Amino acid sequence: QLVESGGGLVQPGGSLRLSCAASGSIRSMYRVGWYRQAPGNQQRDLVAEIQTGGSTNYADSVKGRFTISRDNAKNTLFLQMNTLLPEDTAVYYCHAMDFKYMNYWGQGTQVTVSS
Repeated sequence: QLVESGGGLVQPGGSLRLSCAASGSIRSMYRVGWYRQAPGNQQRDLVAEIQTGGSTNYADSVKGRFTISRDNAKNTLFLQMNTLLPEDTAVYYCHAMDFKYMNYWGQGTQVTVSS
């Protein structure tokens, strides 16, 4: 089970930190990350992920602004979002994939960037 928190309303240029608490060990996962679904979009797009071994991958649109990290001891994943833009407005989902390629999703948390 994955439970996100930390979403909300923020002005352009502001910051938010999302958290994702996992009921199991995130260290045992093949990859963990964040996706988002913007208003009117049918699909969820990758924002950032950490793959087994620790390598990270970011969407081009968030590079230099967002940072993904994890606390293995607390089984928690984070997404630090700085210099937020209106186009970052979306529902953000925590995601995990195990070594059997089974996908796990959180319920989502709304991030709205608006003045």
